[in-house]
Amino acid sequence: MGFRTYTCKIARNCGGCEWLSVPYPIQLRRKQEEVESLLGDMAASCGARIDKICGVAGEPLAYRHKAATPFAPAGHGRIRCGFYAAGTHRIIPCEKCLVEDPRARKILNGVARVAERLHIPAYEEDRGIGVLRHAVVRCGYATDDVLLTLVTNVPELRGPDRVVAALREECPEVTSIVQNVNTRRTNAILGKQNRTLWGTGVMHDKLLGCTFEIGPSSFYQTNPEQTEVLYQLALEAAGFESGMSVLDAYCGTGTIGICAAAANSGVEVTGVERVASAVRCAERNARANGVAERCDFVAADATEWMSRKAGERHFDVVLMDPPRAGSTPEFLHGVADLAPERVVYVSCNVQTQARDLEILLSRGYRLQSVAPVDMFPHTKHVESVATLRRTRR
Repeated sequence: MGFRTYTCKIARNCGGCEWLSVPYPIQLRRKQEEVESLLGDMAASCGARIDKICGVAGEPLAYRHKAATPFAPAGHGRIRCGFYAAGTHRIIPCEKCLVEDPRARKILNGVARVAERLHIPAYEEDRGIGVLRHAVVRCGYATDDVLLTLVTNVPELRGPDRVVAALREECPEVTSIVQNVNTRRTNAILGKQNRTLWGTGVMHDKLLGCTFEIGPSSFYQTNPEQTEVLYQLALEAAGFESGMSVLDAYCGTGTIGICAAAANSGVEVTGVERVASAVRCAERNARANGVAERCDFVAADATEWMSRKAGERHFDVVLMDPPRAGSTPEFLHGVADLAPERVVYVSCNVQTQARDLEILLSRGYRLQSVAPVDMFPHTKHVESVATLRRTRR
């Protein structure tokens, strides 16, 4: 068809890149059509526009700056690592991955080799025994930082200094190593306890000129290059002016709110996040970027916080970026009770976004624009930035 496609010898079994054989322009067309199918009628009824999807500017490869592997015994002291086959817990070995940062898979495979040499047993999922469960790598997009997290089934490693020395020799790209402890019989990768084995225990990266601290448990977008596109669209849609007050209602470690404050010197940001450690990280990030005086972060459930503050606080803009399950009716009514002039809803699941937008429309908001963004080439996923304006006073 005249378009380049890509091949991967494990793609059929891995299932992670379900559209790898589909030419990228056709992938973008399909995602555009999905957004228009889900939001087109709503946009038409409001007189809103749906913009052309923002795809990856260059080759849609090596965009994932976070990667992980499970570990399992392979017999004779060997350790298996790679990806789970689609719909199973059977591990498919992987030497390199087209969509990951080239450093990532090399490091993950290196962890398996070190564990074999040091006789660190891999976790046996069926029996709940063994030591090494997963490894997670985060690679800087705008920095050379690389954070390696070893997830273990035990609170302490035997001879941690020996483990660190072997990992540093095998994986010289790594700048910090953390042990995460997860002793639960669960599919969740990470546990709640982190222990720094070497380095600072965090990495740093940059988005839109702002520097952010990222820890083992921090939420940080997997594709930072397209995250800059996504955030820029959201900030432009907010229409910031000097003196505006902004609520970042799912603030995490403060990335989008801090980018807003840094780009607009007269804007004040309040971020709400229920995870206290994320709030502390957001505060450090605000100080690091020189915007701490205009950024206030609160450790609280956003829905409860908004219900208490309705009538007391005024916000010109609410920024919201919920998880794939979307928001809740209680949260959305809380946003409407605050009565901001604009709501900018960043979504990684347009189906749940469409459901949630109906509630905001019923509370006196009108859809103004929708901007699709492709964060994950070769998959069916599409992001969307929807902007709403209040019409009922």
